[in-house]
Amino acid sequence: MSTPLLFSPLTLRETVLKNRIVVSPMCQYQAVEGRVQEWHYMHHARLAMGGSGLIFVEATAVTRNGRITHGCTGIWEDGQIDGLKRIAAMHRRFGAAPGIQIGHSGRRGSAARPWEGAHPLAGKGPDPAWQTVGPSAVAEREGYPMPHELSAGEIDAIVAAFADAARRALAADYEVVEIHGAHGYLLHSFFSPLSNRRNDEFCGSRDKRMRVPLMVTEAVRRVWPADKPLVYRVSAVDGVEGGLEIADSIALARELKGLGVDVIDCSAGGISGPATMSSKKIHPGFQVPYAEAIRREAQIATMAVGAILDGPQAEAILEAGHADLVAIAREMMADGDWVYHAAQALGLDNPCSVQPPEYAFYLERRARVLER
Repeated sequence: MSTPLLFSPLTLRETVLKNRIVVSPMCQYQAVEGRVQEWHYMHHARLAMGGSGLIFVEATAVTRNGRITHGCTGIWEDGQIDGLKRIAAMHRRFGAAPGIQIGHSGRRGSAARPWEGAHPLAGKGPDPAWQTVGPSAVAEREGYPMPHELSAGEIDAIVAAFADAARRALAADYEVVEIHGAHGYLLHSFFSPLSNRRNDEFCGSRDKRMRVPLMVTEAVRRVWPADKPLVYRVSAVDGVEGGLEIADSIALARELKGLGVDVIDCSAGGISGPATMSSKKIHPGFQVPYAEAIRREAQIATMAVGAILDGPQAEAILEAGHADLVAIAREMMADGDWVYHAAQALGLDNPCSVQPPEYAFYLERRARVLER
């Protein structure tokens, strides 16, 4: 039989992904002063052995105060490179392209870890609070701290920090960089009319509101090698009255494509707080229509994400032309062998081949003799 699309290679610039399965960035909140710890190596070893084509390191802060929590990874200083480099080497050893997501938390920073409530930090204590920043002095929600409104000079400094982060990602041997422009964090907050209420060249029309995301993208693309892919994650819609709609994200995607972005990673929501804190139910593939719309209208490759649960569902998304890649996060936590099980379900000629050879040898030998 022909190879399922899910297991067909994809070339992005000069990077060849062995399949269309991507491990989404998953914040672990285990770093110390931005430096990765043993937990991260264990987490990524499990992911790397799973057989995905591209694996992203979690949202990694471009400045110290750009973290979400005290436990977030960072890439704001050279001392953080070696730890991240060890993870990239692990990904490569098992045939995955190493990717890293770089971002700034904006007004959603200075927060407790999710299992501690994700509430704003207060006072000094063991995890002291810090001053958050944003496009405007508009709190995330009632009762939350007021962010400092960034000046034009401070915006320029953050743009430069993104570029410096990309240089460090290159020094750490990453193959793909993703700019985090979603989930209510800094770049998303500049683009959304709900959080950007400035009175200058960075606010007003849609074109003005996308200016900072485009400045960051241009700065990153300038230092990121021309042969390596660049990805941008969007919150395709805010899902709140008066917020971003899909037409806005299509317009942004067109501009990003012109600046050298290769893939739009299509998420949604977050402008009013973590989606995980919502009681609203979701259904499998609930964000796939955003990837399809942006792919069709902006004529750019997209990555679908959000409750993609198994191989047949992922294959159907690709076969329908709704996306070029599928990104998996929590299902990878639930099933470290998600790729192997997808290969089995889709009838890959030798599903064991997606496993490391040290595993595949024994699984193939068992398959030859096992009676069902």
